[in-house]
Amino acid sequence: MVVWVTGASSGIGEELAYQLSKLGVSLVLSARRVDELERVKRRCLENGNLKGKDVLVLPLDLMDRSSHEGATKAVLQEFGRIDILINNGGRSQRSLCVDTSMDVYKELMELNFLGTVSLTKCVLPHMIERKQGKIVTVNSLMGIISAPLGSGYSASKHALQGFFNGLRTELDTYPGITVSNICPGPVQSDIVKNSLTEEVTKTVGSNGDQSQKMATSRCVRLMLISIANDLKEVWIADQPFLSMPYLWQYMPTWAWWITGKLGKKRIENFKSGLDADASYFKIWKKKPD
Repeated sequence: MVVWVTGASSGIGEELAYQLSKLGVSLVLSARRVDELERVKRRCLENGNLKGKDVLVLPLDLMDRSSHEGATKAVLQEFGRIDILINNGGRSQRSLCVDTSMDVYKELMELNFLGTVSLTKCVLPHMIERKQGKIVTVNSLMGIISAPLGSGYSASKHALQGFFNGLRTELDTYPGITVSNICPGPVQSDIVKNSLTEEVTKTVGSNGDQSQKMATSRCVRLMLISIANDLKEVWIADQPFLSMPYLWQYMPTWAWWITGKLGKKRIENFKSGLDADASYFKIWKKKPD
């Protein structure tokens, strides 16, 4: 089995590589940072279930859509097939709409949405020809709900949700091809640190308090279970964060009220230079004594 993981140089993508390597699958690791991909490859090989030829480091810039067809051909030339494409690459955002450059919104849509769509379209004809394959997109709970300071990120994730739900229906005539949207909540990674702010040249630079977020290893384990069972949509988060999409789905009036209360505090923390997520952690989930 050949699994192609984008955004494989850190966070969820990196952990996916490690856990998949233990299953003995052939891996294609893609991201922009070649040195980090090589580091991930070395650790995958240390697990002992793979040989060097089983892991292909394939540098990829999701925003360079002209390169995606060539990258797909390189994978097919190396392994002959692509069984699973895991669209994991992307960036988040931490900034108020009124202060945010349009360039930031453009970058988020180009990277998170159009880049993912482009690569999927390059891989899809191969899966249709074989009449089998799995297309897995690592979305976010922000693709189901929304929150202040992430309007552009949320918009890009909502776009992915709409696109892949539509694609799934189009592929109904190919029962061997499955489309999965996986929506994690807060997970321990560098996503906040690498988030865009008011300008594309500025990032947050710090992850803040991660102690209340789900461990990356647990998130990925649940993701792999979801992929193995061809689940169409999965929400992954610890409680009480997991309650929020259910509120938005079934009790939207309550969801708006709670989002307003927590969002106000989140913005206050952000403007004061504090961890923007601290309000959620403090109110929603207290540590045991």
